[in-house]
Amino acid sequence: MLIDQSTGELRFEASSNLSGGAIEQIVVPMDGSIAGWIATHGEPVLVEDARNDPRHHSKVDKTINFETRNLLGVPMIAHGKVIGVVEAINKINDDEPWSEDDVNTLSALAAQAAIAIENARLFQQSDFVAEMVHELRTPLAALKLSTNLLQRPKLKDEARTEVIGTMSMEIDRLISLTTEFLDLARLESGRARLEIGDFELRKLLEESLQVVEQQAQHRGVTMHLDSSELMVRADRGKIKQVLLNLLTNAIKYNKSEGAEVFTTAARIEGDTDFCLVSVRDTGVGISREDQQRMFQKFFRVSDTADKVQGTGLGLVIAKRIAEAHGGEMWLESDLGTGTTFSFTLPLVHATP
Repeated sequence: MLIDQSTGELRFEASSNLSGGAIEQIVVPMDGSIAGWIATHGEPVLVEDARNDPRHHSKVDKTINFETRNLLGVPMIAHGKVIGVVEAINKINDDEPWSEDDVNTLSALAAQAAIAIENARLFQQSDFVAEMVHELRTPLAALKLSTNLLQRPKLKDEARTEVIGTMSMEIDRLISLTTEFLDLARLESGRARLEIGDFELRKLLEESLQVVEQQAQHRGVTMHLDSSELMVRADRGKIKQVLLNLLTNAIKYNKSEGAEVFTTAARIEGDTDFCLVSVRDTGVGISREDQQRMFQKFFRVSDTADKVQGTGLGLVIAKRIAEAHGGEMWLESDLGTGTTFSFTLPLVHATP
């Protein structure tokens, strides 16, 4: 289990006998759990009778249909900071208690795992910085060229105005890039703090549609909204950021005539914890090959990359925000019929 810095909770990342799909949604609170006690105190714990330990978080057992009888847990420590917890659960022979050798062995494994995880995170950060520098070069090169042109004494007023316009556009692009770089860096490092509150989803949808209304009219796109009355528990500002990204993309990448965008929000049949929000356009659609890469950093569909300005980070950020709320984001698309982006949000009555 690793500590999620955005929520302060522990999340299952790997298990010897459970698949990734079975554990990826399991969250363990810091308060009221043995793992939380280990992470908070930074000390190993030996529990011979978990069922009678007041710290035992039995909800996990119920979720995966498992019984924890006894366990040994140790903290994962990197650079003097606890980043997670490793637990060994249910000895093969329950009559044989956990030993000091067991503690030392698991602690050594946890230390190696912590180092590997921190190294992986550093490599990811290095890759991100390299990508960031590469993306910043283009607008910076354009600004350099523009300043050289402005220094020409015989530059005509019309040309000067055009150069200044180019500079303004590239500065705006730099601002967008740096803002989104910071957003993504915070989300991926776990430093992004969510301001969770309860609000009416339909009102936020209407508000978001008003923001893009002028852009839609300019491009001749008709906007539609079909939303149930839903109260959700989320960071309103962050969810608005997600909606605006999906809506502006649906407008920009739509067809040139008779374009429409449909925004819907409804309960999920058989799921009382989450609702489903979808934004569907009537554009050209996305190929199967490109669909696999839509949530990769800096990726843009090849057919439109030269026609539509963007940072290539908006969808990555939107997906990270949805996941930070315990939800998911995905897309469905067919060439010639359009694309639908969907994500889930927790309802108010759902357990945080």
